[in-house]
Amino acid sequence: MDNVGYRFCGRSGLKLPRISLGLWHNFGDVDNKEEAVRMLHYAFDHGITHFDLANNYGTPYGSAETNFGKILKKDFASHRDEMLISTKAGHDMWPGPYGNGGSRKYLIASLHQSLKRMGLDYVDIFYSHRYDPETPIEETMGALSDMVRQGKALYVGISKYPEDKAREAYRLLRENGTPCLIHQGRYNIFNRSIEHDTLPLAAENGVGFIGFSPLAQGLLSDKYLNGIPDDSRAAHSYGFLKREEVTPDVIKKVRKLTDIAARRGQTLAQMALAWCLRLEEVNSVIVGTSSLKQLQSNLDALEKPSFTDEELWLIGEQGAV
Repeated sequence: MDNVGYRFCGRSGLKLPRISLGLWHNFGDVDNKEEAVRMLHYAFDHGITHFDLANNYGTPYGSAETNFGKILKKDFASHRDEMLISTKAGHDMWPGPYGNGGSRKYLIASLHQSLKRMGLDYVDIFYSHRYDPETPIEETMGALSDMVRQGKALYVGISKYPEDKAREAYRLLRENGTPCLIHQGRYNIFNRSIEHDTLPLAAENGVGFIGFSPLAQGLLSDKYLNGIPDDSRAAHSYGFLKREEVTPDVIKKVRKLTDIAARRGQTLAQMALAWCLRLEEVNSVIVGTSSLKQLQSNLDALEKPSFTDEELWLIGEQGAV
């Protein structure tokens, strides 16, 4: 297994690979299952030990966990202890009043369903996927703590929490004796808000950080330089990147960033990943690749991790969209 490089997650003893594989897209029932298998094998063989899921990942909901569980059982059963498997709950999952939010009822039921879909006794990390203003945060954090005590999750984390609620979550989990391991948030060249609040607060509390959407749903790649390809996320009705987000102004910025990357001897996607990882506080970034070729290219981002001050300034000039 090649070493992609690992960073300690906050002040814990747990190490994360600098690049983690996310199964949000491309592992559902609508996707190419053979390519999914190839990506998982390549990732693990090259040192990616962390696989990030959620209850509603895949199309339809739950299918990413189901498909991952099948591959895990068939190809990786003897390697479970070499893997970090994370999942989440918080967004819409099933109809009715108990299939969304941050209630104890929903979170614990969802974890049980996720374990069943993946064929696991426990997950390594379970996240509250979002702050739910309709549920007392004490209830949400209490449910997370009980998952650890019951041995169904080794660690717990939060995702996309605003600063004030993250601070409260850290305090409650610490007082419960099950400290927060990690905060997962959006981070890329076009979205740097976490640098001002989330990262300093996490560091203050010894909490790790992992970034999702480091390529801004594929915008920070060469995919959209000449329009919207038929096989892209913006072209799919079930994706989160919408056609209207791929504006002429965005494409102009992407082209300038592509020129900067070319002068560094990288693709834009490689530069975007390396840029996220320039900060030690970013313990890992999650990539969601649609092909083995993309995954291989993403890993090559680790070959050129350094930036000059001029490069950082030029990238920052294109950062706001």
